[in-house]
Order: sequence, then C-alpha cells, then structure tokens
Amino acid sequence: MRDFYNLSEAHMDFETVLSHICNFMRADPVNTYRLSIGTDSQAHQNYTRFISAIHLHRVGKGAWGCLRNKTILRQMESLREKIYLETYYSQEIACLFTPDHLSTMAEILYPYQKEGARFLMEIHLDIGHYGLTKELISDMTSRITGMGLTAKIKPDSYAAFSYANRYTK
Repeated sequence: MRDFYNLSEAHMDFETVLSHICNFMRADPVNTYRLSIGTDSQAHQNYTRFISAIHLHRVGKGAWGCLRNKTILRQMESLREKIYLETYYSQEIACLFTPDHLSTMAEILYPYQKEGARFLMEIHLDIGHYGLTKELISDMTSRITGMGLTAKIKPDSYAAFSYANRYTK
C-alpha cells in the first residue's frame, strides 16, 4: 500500500519510506538519529481524521518525515477511544520496522559508533500530565514499553502533538 506522503512526495509505500530514511542516515552517519512515530486526531462533523507521523531527527542537523492518513467515517466523541486508536496506529507503524529493517539502519551507523553515531526509536503519545489525558498515561505508555520501545508524552512527544497535529485540521 502506498499510504505515506510528505510535501515533496505522495503515495509512498513503506519500502520507499525506509529507503528515504536510510539515505538520510547515509548522508551524514556521524550523528544521533531519533526515529519518532506519533499520531494525532481531529473529530470533524462526519468523520475523524488520524494522522500518523514518522519523523527522523538528525539531532541538531535537521529531519526527514512523512505522514499517513486514516479516516474513520464518524465523529468520535470519546477521548479514550481516540487516544487508544492514536496509540494503536503508532504501534502499527512501529511494527513495520522489522528486525531486518532496524538491522539495516544500525549497519549504516555502526562504523561511526565510536565517533558518536547513535540511533533511538520512540513512540510519541498525544497525552500528558495536564488535562483530561493524564488518566491514560499508565495504560498507553505500558503498551509502548511492552513493545520494547520508549514512550514519550507531552511536552516531549512532538511527533504527535506538533508534526502530526498540523495535518489533522
């Protein structure tokens, strides 16, 4: 499926996304790379739009990213349901990064490890200690840590509440 897009390329399949990620890393491998996946949603009159973001940050030196749009054909009013689906969609994308894919990415950076090359993978959740989502923190973060990944919440979950959020309107 060609579900992913960004401002410069539409209709990318996951293999194309992975290729862009690897090329971005190869261009400057002596860096810390933070791969963040996050989803945000917006309820509209007759539908709810979920935007998931894949954001590869070359720490201190730019980023590459892309998005995926999922639409549910009803207006979701339950905050709990929206947060559960946002988390699920982020987990779904994280699962596309198979051990072979992660190994390929690690091989790009491995020769530069002594020079400071690092790779981190996180899931960014659109929840935080303030507001109505605070009661969901334990449930959602445990779903992510159960996958062996790091969960980030607001204010550190920029892939969800900033990048993805821009495209939910």
